[in-house]
Amino acid sequence: MGTPTPRDAPRFVVDCPTRPILDQIADKWSMMVLTVLEEPTRFNEIRRQLEGVTQRVLTQTLRRLERNGMIARTVLETSPVGVEYSLTPLGQSFREPFTRLYEWTLANSDAIEEMQRAYDQRNAR
Repeated sequence: MGTPTPRDAPRFVVDCPTRPILDQIADKWSMMVLTVLEEPTRFNEIRRQLEGVTQRVLTQTLRRLERNGMIARTVLETSPVGVEYSLTPLGQSFREPFTRLYEWTLANSDAIEEMQRAYDQRNAR
């Protein structure tokens, strides 16, 4: 345990190293890509499995995941040259907590939707 801080002190400082990691984890496309990568998968196959993602956004997402060490990019010596993506050991280690989070969302999605409807009704103008 660290030294207690005053209540008005920020809990997460601007340069906190967890911020970019949490940003990546909270990104919907990152989560979906990590789910799709059960085995090494080519770019276009990932894209087919993620309805609504653009090529640009998927490319950016894959680059961020690769930069953060969650996935590996492998150039295949095929004609034409292909690229496939796979989870790294770090990416694999994230599957368990992510699966628990995903299962929580499934178990609670009906209740959350009901709360949203009730909120919207209370705040309708």
